[in-house]
Amino acid sequence: MTDNAQSASTARRMHPLLKFALEMGPLIVFFVANGRAGIYVATGAFMVATFAALAVMWIIARKIAVMPLISAGVVLVFGTLTIVLQDDHFIKMKPTIVNALFGVALLGGLAFNRPLMPYVLGDVFQLTGEGWRQLTIRWGVFFIVMAVLNEIIWRTVSTDTWVAFKTFGYLPLTFVFAIAQAPLLARHAVEPAPDANPAE
Repeated sequence: MTDNAQSASTARRMHPLLKFALEMGPLIVFFVANGRAGIYVATGAFMVATFAALAVMWIIARKIAVMPLISAGVVLVFGTLTIVLQDDHFIKMKPTIVNALFGVALLGGLAFNRPLMPYVLGDVFQLTGEGWRQLTIRWGVFFIVMAVLNEIIWRTVSTDTWVAFKTFGYLPLTFVFAIAQAPLLARHAVEPAPDANPAE
């Protein structure tokens, strides 16, 4: 029974490279569509690709993480406003809203002694309380910085340059930042309790 449950859990766990591809895919679609047909067509294509990626995540893992779900909701709202009102300011503000929302939620939760990172990464890492606190602070500050950075970029450069940054700048920066947390994760890791009947 336990072995079957573990096998099902393993089968539903998404490979990190596939997860990265599903997150990167809609951005590539956005970049290509913008180059070929402009920001409004690109926005529609981005919305479709985003929800297609969520559908694939659900089919594979039978669950969708909170952050991609919230991001998709904001894409739906701001993408619709962009197309209906023919105003690309809305889609350009979307990363600012999402990052600010995540940053405020993480830091705000910490202020009330309710760190949220364990709910997001608790099935991947097991850390001490101090480890979760430090990781939450770092990610909260990172999201706020990315929100400010997006505001600076979209207000000071052309639409094509902003699209290029969103596609080839945002995820690599996030990936590098995540990798940089490895020492903290190792330092505050908690060894899982040994199973009563370990597998041979």
